[in-house]
Amino acid sequence: MTGAVEAGVWGAVGGLALVIGAGIAWFVRVPAKGIASVMAFGAGVLISTLAFDLMEEAADTGGLLPAVAGFLTGAVVYVLASVFLARRGARHRKRSQDQQPSEDDQSGSGTAIALGALLDGVPESVVLGASLLGGGGVSSAVVAAVFISNLPEGLSSAAGMKNAGRSAGYVFGVWGTIAAVSAVAAAAGYVFLGGASPEMNAVITAVAAGAILTMVADTMIPEAFERAHVLTGLIATVGFVVAFAISRAGG
Repeated sequence: MTGAVEAGVWGAVGGLALVIGAGIAWFVRVPAKGIASVMAFGAGVLISTLAFDLMEEAADTGGLLPAVAGFLTGAVVYVLASVFLARRGARHRKRSQDQQPSEDDQSGSGTAIALGALLDGVPESVVLGASLLGGGGVSSAVVAAVFISNLPEGLSSAAGMKNAGRSAGYVFGVWGTIAAVSAVAAAAGYVFLGGASPEMNAVITAVAAGAILTMVADTMIPEAFERAHVLTGLIATVGFVVAFAISRAGG
């Protein structure tokens, strides 16, 4: 299996978690506190992976300055894109209750929510593909982080879409498309970063990391805290430790 194809497969695996989460939300009535708890756990997993896999590797391979510059750039770009989409109805795209607008409430919000979900998923897939470049196979920590965090993302967002009156075709169309795009983004991350300099690899990895951390703080943690309240920090800490353990075991 070529590197690009393998990266695409792993990207699809990560994207599949979104579809599984959406399926659970559509067919099973999951308590809001349960969704919040899983979201908090996923947030902790992602934060750990950002700290001990993505940013550490970016700084080691490209230097501290490119890593920091890329990280801050990713955060700024994500915020600007998120603000643009929020004004069109995608502000609460990961919320599980009644925060998401219907198409009657705000025309075009369905498209904005779909684009927002895509914005959230692509950086994770890029770093998944990039993790293969070392020649030792895909990073188990990154795969675990993407899959574990995508499951509650798909679950929470799909629950909110259902409450807003979106159809099953829309919900599964959105997440199925994002799963496919995740595969393409992972393959592209492998292909385009394969010939890049260490500094450029560091910048791009850090850009993705900055976007992911901003997404966690902007969309996952608020949804988790709204229902789990004081337990949010504890559950996120457990997720952090689990991801850290996976990272150490894989290393």
